[in-house]
Amino acid sequence: MQTSGREDLVIAGDVGGTKTYLALFSPPTEKPVLLAIESYPSRDAGTLEELIEAFLAGLSESVTAACFGIAGPVRQGTVRTTNLPWVVSESTLRERFNWKNVRLINDLAATALSIASLDGSEVVELNPGRPDPEGVIGVVAPGTGLGMALLVFVDGKAHPVESEGGHVDFAPRSPIEIALLQDLLPAHVSVERLASGPGLFTIYSWLKKYRGHIEPLWLRERFRTEDASRVVSEAAMVEKEPLCVESLDIFVSILGAAAGNLALTGMTTGGIYLAGGICPKILPKLREGGFMNAFTDKGRFEEFISGVPVRVILNEKAALLGAACCALHLPDV
Repeated sequence: MQTSGREDLVIAGDVGGTKTYLALFSPPTEKPVLLAIESYPSRDAGTLEELIEAFLAGLSESVTAACFGIAGPVRQGTVRTTNLPWVVSESTLRERFNWKNVRLINDLAATALSIASLDGSEVVELNPGRPDPEGVIGVVAPGTGLGMALLVFVDGKAHPVESEGGHVDFAPRSPIEIALLQDLLPAHVSVERLASGPGLFTIYSWLKKYRGHIEPLWLRERFRTEDASRVVSEAAMVEKEPLCVESLDIFVSILGAAAGNLALTGMTTGGIYLAGGICPKILPKLREGGFMNAFTDKGRFEEFISGVPVRVILNEKAALLGAACCALHLPDV
């Protein structure tokens, strides 16, 4: 791994249920400068420390601070990861790697911190709205799960507010969504169970049974060798396979309603940002109107929520960038 030889460097991490990204950054002029990056299958490691050791083995520079955005609730510097059997703590990382400063934050909080560093080519607008420069910002990211966070401003400084909003109850809005919920009960049905990567295939599998649909042979073969949810989205957008199209439409509607709920809950007059790896890949579908129809379908508050800007973050490493921003601004202890 080649780096610049600088010493005032930080490590940033984006720890997800599927992949973990670790990167080395130098201090910013306008945004942190990426010097080196590696990705690791999260489930191949027993702990985050194993992955950090593998990453550090390729470095010769002195690292002064580190920040890791992790999918899960962070409490008093410790997190039990939602989709991995890991417990990660700031004190353990600080002692093991002899770092001066270590911070663990929720992965969506890290994404929220990246927004100020994103340029125009890294963001696409779905709804111009009426943005308030000092208003609260909301972030929604479907991936292995469904992450949510808020960003509030106090005296001009951004403060991320962590959330586990993806685990709130799924609220159906149409007869087909009601039928879907009824079939999934009596288990707890969170919005994450449907508005996530695995959730798209859950919708498709249920819809296939509900419609009595005969799956095409070519599609069945793809399911055997490829990621199922990715197959559904690609078959919907490229081959226009009818059941996949309907599944993706339902997925987008559920996601839009959930994002609209966060906008109301947080009064996000600064905007809603859609992040993660899924949204950029289904951008044409998000632009068709189903997402915004569900987003703004809020009864008496339809006019208010129509004024909330909605944007898609195209940079899939936004959480990593936000973690770097956090690490670079950690106070000395």
